[in-house]
Amino acid sequence: MQVYRGMDIGTAKPSILEREGVVHHMIDLVEPEVEYTVAEFRAEARRIIDDSARPIVITGGSGLHFRALVDPMSFAPTDIALRVELEAADTGSLRTELLEADPWAAEHVDMENPRRLVRAVEIFRLTGETPSKRADSEAALRVRRYESEVEFTAVGLDPGESLWERVTARVSAMRSGGLFEEVTGLAPRLGRTARAAVGYRELLPVLAGHADLDDAFATVTRNTMRLAKKQRTWFQRDPRIRWIPWHDDLGDRLERVIEALDP
Repeated sequence: MQVYRGMDIGTAKPSILEREGVVHHMIDLVEPEVEYTVAEFRAEARRIIDDSARPIVITGGSGLHFRALVDPMSFAPTDIALRVELEAADTGSLRTELLEADPWAAEHVDMENPRRLVRAVEIFRLTGETPSKRADSEAALRVRRYESEVEFTAVGLDPGESLWERVTARVSAMRSGGLFEEVTGLAPRLGRTARAAVGYRELLPVLAGHADLDDAFATVTRNTMRLAKKQRTWFQRDPRIRWIPWHDDLGDRLERVIEALDP
């Protein structure tokens, strides 16, 4: 979400001072109205990685975007008009269409998740590829085996029991730093992807008069915690990541990271 200009507080962008000290990439690339896809993110970030003569640090929370950068993931085309049509269609008819084309589709697609169902049907109509066919491709098999295309060393910092405390402090700092005011200013310009970001989607109902501000921030905290747990589960499946516990002592933490990075 840091690719979106203006979404600064809610995405915890590094400050201008931090960016002057260390070169950062993939920040402030597009306006918040834009639908910036994972495929576009991968293409631009891969170009940066390939062109860099110095080591690159990949950091962040999105497991999908991380794997898109280092693994042989492929992304099917999309069509906005078709997507709108499918989103308005009855999910039962979409489910039937997919299962008639691929009786084993439910093994690869969460049929109860409308977003994933719509995407699977969209891909099928645009390419003729069923979920089973895509899942059995060589690239998909390599992804499931965690076979990377980019050489890297990965370290994960696990906050353990302090996760809730850290999430609560983070949301509190964002609130005092002006997150609600940021959302207020951006609300008319947020596209579908940007407005779905945690910290933004929960505050939009407040602007519409449908929610209380304190309740909305409590929901932001819960949803941030839920997202953090989901991200940790995603990353913990990856056997290439070496996990070390979080320590408040910066020197100790850096020492452990350096040890983990030492080949």
